Amino acid sequence: MDIAPFIKRVARGKHGSEHLSRAEAESVFSSLLAPDAEPLQLGAFLIAQRMKGESSAELAGFIEAARARIAGYGALNAPAGAVDLPCYAGKRRAAHAHLAAAIEARDHGTPLFIHGVDHIDGRVTAWQVLQQTSVRRASSLSEAMTILQGEHIVYADLADLCPDLYRIYMLRPKLGVRSFSNTVARLLNPARCDGQLNGFFHTPYAEYMATANRLLGQPRSLIFMGAEGEPELYADRQKVILKQQDDSVRRVSYPPAGVGAYPRSAADLSMLQDDFAAMLAGRVDRRQRAVIARMREAFNWAGSGEFSATWIEETIS
Repeated sequence: MDIAPFIKRVARGKHGSEHLSRAEAESVFSSLLAPDAEPLQLGAFLIAQRMKGESSAELAGFIEAARARIAGYGALNAPAGAVDLPCYAGKRRAAHAHLAAAIEARDHGTPLFIHGVDHIDGRVTAWQVLQQTSVRRASSLSEAMTILQGEHIVYADLADLCPDLYRIYMLRPKLGVRSFSNTVARLLNPARCDGQLNGFFHTPYAEYMATANRLLGQPRSLIFMGAEGEPELYADRQKVILKQQDDSVRRVSYPPAGVGAYPRSAADLSMLQDDFAAMLAGRVDRRQRAVIARMREAFNWAGSGEFSATWIEETIS
């Protein structure tokens, strides 16, 4: 496929660039995901999209192209009520309270499919702390489904799930900036879980991620500004939370817990792992306890559709 005409359309600058259709985006990205794709065209397209900003329809097309590269996608599905938890940011300021909550949710019957990348420079990743637990890492979607059925929780790495997307995801050091592949990975939902918890770092991502999930037919997802970009709710300073359920998107909020603010400075990375171990052992401070409680409510809604009475919602579309 000659993608030069599509690069021309998205790279015309501030006033001349245009969005691709969903079908066009899927076709272009499918070509670029191929291992023999032209590197110059791949880099040009990623940077052009970064400068233009992708639309929700484009994002949906990119996700469909990536899903087609996952062995077994569509034929292998998570159990009913399973929750997709994409962890692609890592932590450097506070321990992974969302993963402590995930372990608790698993213990209360919610199946959890966790995916991410196993190493991020200067941060502690989900897999690096989950290795302290009984959570197993799968080497394929097929193995992940077997583990999930039996143990109600599993971790799968993007490098194993979708090597072609992982290759593009890992171009950030060469590009100098993130590309839309990061957002694609977060919304990938490889196991087709009923619910998703999608964290992001920059506010504008909220509505276009929610709209992409609507276009893709996602049953329900909670999309929110997460702690350090991870799918972890804040106990107090929660700026944006969108609840997508079928074709409905509502802005939601909850009352602050009245606890300390999230740490502002980086911590010793080894201490973050120790803090996570302490949380698993039941030694949690007030802020961590409040976060875990909020995350448990989020997991419950994503898995069952039962919304907490303490959360407030308003229609936005």
